[in-house]
Order: sequence, then C-alpha cells, then structure tokens
Amino acid sequence: MSDPMQELDELCYLTSQSMTSMVTSEHFKVLKKLGEGSYGKVMLAVHRKRGTPMALKFFPRCSTTLLAFLREYNLSLTFCTHPSLTRALGIFFSTPSHYIFAQQAALYGDLYDVIVSEVGVTEEQAQSVMSQLSGAVSHLHSLGFVHRDIKPENVFLYDRNCRWVKLGDFGLVRARGAQVRPVWYNSPFCVPEVEQAKEGKKGSKGEEEEEEEEETWMSVEPSLDSWALGILIYCLLTGCFPWEESTSDDPGFCKFRDWFNYTKEKEDREGGQNGWSHSNKNDRRDGGKGAEGAVPSQFESLSSLALTLLRKLLNPLPWLRAGPDEILSYLGGAWLLETERAEKRREKEAQEEAKKIREGGRGVEEVKGRQGRRER
Repeated sequence: MSDPMQELDELCYLTSQSMTSMVTSEHFKVLKKLGEGSYGKVMLAVHRKRGTPMALKFFPRCSTTLLAFLREYNLSLTFCTHPSLTRALGIFFSTPSHYIFAQQAALYGDLYDVIVSEVGVTEEQAQSVMSQLSGAVSHLHSLGFVHRDIKPENVFLYDRNCRWVKLGDFGLVRARGAQVRPVWYNSPFCVPEVEQAKEGKKGSKGEEEEEEEEETWMSVEPSLDSWALGILIYCLLTGCFPWEESTSDDPGFCKFRDWFNYTKEKEDREGGQNGWSHSNKNDRRDGGKGAEGAVPSQFESLSSLALTLLRKLLNPLPWLRAGPDEILSYLGGAWLLETERAEKRREKEAQEEAKKIREGGRGVEEVKGRQGRRER
C-alpha cells in the first residue's frame, strides 16, 4: 500500500472509534437540497446551536461501506488544505439509514449551472476557473492522490462570477499507482487508454478464455486528471464537448486524433514545438496535406494558444500528457480565436499609430533644422 493511502486508512481506523449516532433534526435545521448523485445527496443545513451554515453530505448505508465514507471524510478534512479544494468541517455521524459528514457549503451551485449550452462562460471566467483548479489538482498530486472525477458537476461555486471555485467529491480519489478496474463510461472525460487496455486484454485471450470474463486492471496516474482538465477547458470555452466518447469509433475523437498525430509529425520534421504556431496557421487556411492536417471543426473557435494547451493536456499517450501546472503558462493570453484576432488588430493599430507619431516627430525636427539653417 502506498504511503498516502496507508496514512489515510490509519486516520479512518482512528475516526471509526469515535463515530457517534445522532438524530439529524436535533442538531441541524435542514433547508434545501444542494445536489444529488450516485453517492447520495448534499443538503444545505444550519447548526441549531451555532447558527453556522454548512452542507451535510448523506451516504446511504445500504450502498456505502464505512471505510469508503471515512476515506472521503478524512481525505477532505486532513489533506484538502488548498483553497480550491472542498474541506470537511470535522463533524461526522451516522443515523440508522445514512453516514453523514459536514463540509463547506457552496451557495451558488456548481460549474454545470453556469455553463451556457453551445456558448460556455466568458473567457475571463474560464481562465479564472482553470487557474484555481490547476493549483487544486497539483496539490492533490503532490500528496500522492489522483482525483479521477473532474467534471463541471464537481466544481462548486463560492461566488456568482467564478472568482472562487472549489473542486469536491472525493469518492473516486485513489493513490497514485493503485490498481483499479477501468470501468468504461460514455463520456469524453473517460481517457482513451481505457479502450486500449480492454482491447489489449481481449486480444491476449484465447478462444476458450474469451468465454470467461477476466478482470482488467489499470494503474491510477495523474494523467487521468490532466485529460479531464483539458476536456473541462473545452467545455468552458464552447458550452459543449469535443466528442461523445474517447473511442476509435467516435468521429469527433478520431478527427482530433488524426489532426494531433499529423501535427506532431510535422513538428518533428520542422524541429519541435517552436514551429507549431506557424504551421497551425497554414493548416487553418488550407487544411495542410490532407484532411488530417486541418484543425478539427469543433476546435476552430479556439485560439492558437488554447489549441497548444489542449494538445498537451489531451495527448492520446498518457505518459506524454502535461501536468495540471502546465495551465498556468497559458493564462493571460487569448483562448478564443475571436479574441486572438481582436488582440492582433489592436496591436496592428497601435503599431500604425506609433509609426505615425514617429514620422510626425521627424517632420517637426526637419522643419526646425531648415529654419535654423535659414537663420544662419
């Protein structure tokens, strides 16, 4: 067992000794439901004695083990010290039907609530969200954990304009290097290596073995979160997803993969990343050598800067995928093509204005020089 997971399980053992049974209504006034998922539900509540607002997360005992509950509680309480990670408040208890712990309440919903379909959020909001999540995920990785469930529904808002967000829902968090079953789900957040792992396992079986279902295992790596962050950036900027699922039979994903491979080969021929920006402009204009050289249609609204970042986060090869801290290098620039064009237009106008000023200045000096010669 890895060190972080061993430390977490030791905390679980200690806290299990102090688990108490309580009647929720005696200690909390439950106001409304904040969210619901496969884990259970989250309710907004106020502590009756202290008057403190908080979120109570309910886990049905019929579908949740005590260890799973205590792992999420202790992870959130002890390890999630980054300001953009949701923290537990040190209150946990059980009822005959649920395990419950209290956490910071997100009063403004989650990221899914503010993303406008086929529009997204403002470019400023997108960069603000991603700068915060980059730090939060990097913090988890530095502790040896991988989140494994980054998506809009798990990013909670602590103000209306995305100036403060927190990543939450740690039920799928595992230590780096842990072995898990690669459960496939129809979503662009599911990494392409899941399909590859299953296909590889299937191909290694004999005819007799194919009749018996064998479990496939994958190693938990930070690259899983990098992929999810890349998909989330696209979602924030466009209000949709780049493809339905990351498989070889999804047309949108195949277009991206072909373009990615073509561009990578072109980079290698031209001497590395420095040549990409220029070649990308040509690809936008004439499609490059064949259809695979053109920027996929679903990415055409994004700037060169954003495309470069997404190619690093969405690298089909997980061991070459950039880490979440890579996002910080791309903040402040244009992430949308429209913004990129506007910035270039303003830059050109500023250069022309400066040129006029310089030329005007020289004209004045020339007049003064001629006047001086006449006086002499």
